[in-house]
Amino acid sequence: MKVTFAGQTEFVTDLKLFLEMKKLLSLLLMSGTLIFLASCGDDDDPLAPGVTGTDTSAEPAGDAVNVTFSFTAEGGYASSAVEASAGSAEVTTEPGSGDESGDVVVSFTPPAGSGDVTITLTITDEDGQIGSGTATVSVSLTGQTFTVSSNITADATWVGGNTYVLDGRIAVLEGATLTIEAGTVIKGEEGDGANASALIIARGAQIEANGTASAPIIFTTVNDNIAPGEIASPNLDENDIGEWGGLLILGNAPISADAAAIQIEGIPADDTNGLYGGSDAEDNSGTINYVSIRHGGANIGEGNEINGLTLGGVGSGTTITNVEVVANQDDGIECFGGTVNISNALVWAQQDDAYDIDQAYSGTIDNYVYIAGEESDHGLEIDGPEGSATGSFTMRNGSLRGISAEMADFRDGATGTVTNSYFFNFSDSGDLELDAGDNDDENATSVNYVNGDLVLTGLEFNTTQTIADIVEDKFAANNAAFETQMAEDNSIVTEATVGADASVFGWTFASAAGALDDF
Repeated sequence: MKVTFAGQTEFVTDLKLFLEMKKLLSLLLMSGTLIFLASCGDDDDPLAPGVTGTDTSAEPAGDAVNVTFSFTAEGGYASSAVEASAGSAEVTTEPGSGDESGDVVVSFTPPAGSGDVTITLTITDEDGQIGSGTATVSVSLTGQTFTVSSNITADATWVGGNTYVLDGRIAVLEGATLTIEAGTVIKGEEGDGANASALIIARGAQIEANGTASAPIIFTTVNDNIAPGEIASPNLDENDIGEWGGLLILGNAPISADAAAIQIEGIPADDTNGLYGGSDAEDNSGTINYVSIRHGGANIGEGNEINGLTLGGVGSGTTITNVEVVANQDDGIECFGGTVNISNALVWAQQDDAYDIDQAYSGTIDNYVYIAGEESDHGLEIDGPEGSATGSFTMRNGSLRGISAEMADFRDGATGTVTNSYFFNFSDSGDLELDAGDNDDENATSVNYVNGDLVLTGLEFNTTQTIADIVEDKFAANNAAFETQMAEDNSIVTEATVGADASVFGWTFASAAGALDDF
């Protein structure tokens, strides 16, 4: 028997709808739960540790310094490790396990050299996540004094702000580069003969002496109380001479001599680091820039002193600019052959010649100044080549302030050009002349002048004398032609229209002492 109820169809339909809605609701609830659980899982994952270092400074090979790192670690601190790009570092203070923030202290022992060192700290949290950060330690040593008593055989750096004492004759040997930072003071010990202190840049070695106008590099004597950061000496002046040797740069560029390489004057013959000369006109001995050399010229023998700056066979690959020589017992700057160019040079109160040219020097000296002292000899001493080689130099844009000594001495068959230079303040009662020297080669010099191999043009003389008075009778058979040509090419003036730009010498001892006030 089949039993039916009124409205059965509607009931079944409602039941199906109810079941469908229940199933859909279950699916929605399950999806929401998964989304919720996933969301909760993301929120619970801790971030990787964050690490920040604090920069600091240290002295080369000095005491260890502390470097502090701050961190955050949501997963809780577990461990740390440290590395240094130079020197050594170790963690000395760390937080407790599980700490979510704090500091880690690293002890850093600096290396011997100067420069920036990177310290890297890595932190691992309790979930194994890793984070790292860096700090920079600037390693520089200033205000210290070091004694240099042996030759330099490998690359070395003399740090700015320090004083280095030359204990005897120090050579930078072939293959080595000596870097001298701005603001460094180098002092030579006293001594004569073989014991005279000096710095030699031997053939095949280099010097990189890059001072600045505000922080020049100063070479002086141990008797000078000057400290890094000072320009004028507190206790010495332009009359203090011969208290140490000087700076000698020796290269492989051609020279005119009786051999391809010979021994430089001022260095004992048994010291082979004193050899100079070769065949490489473009040889590179490094850089001299904003360098002041003072109170040198010690004797190593009778009549054999060291120049302030000696350049023997130095090639054109070398840079020499912004250089000052003060109170040297021998010459200020002397070029023995070579091809190096020099610019912005100043010589003050040397006892012999300010600028001396020998052995067929073939470079250019541009923007040069000479300030005579009471004992100074020539402003220029220009010698001809030795042997069969020839060369031709150029000196241009110079200002020469004399007292009573000669303006210049051209001799021994000199060849080259002096132009656009101003001579002033030389005494009319003194030896005020351009002469060829009193030797057997004076006719060779006059012949070179007449032939155009020795050129003196665009020179201005502030004097009451005439050109003929200045020249005098020094060129023997060619003197009349010399006087005539000199008068055509040069002038007597009361105000200069040529000469040096003295404004570039504001960094010098001469400027600080007022010796440039009338330039």
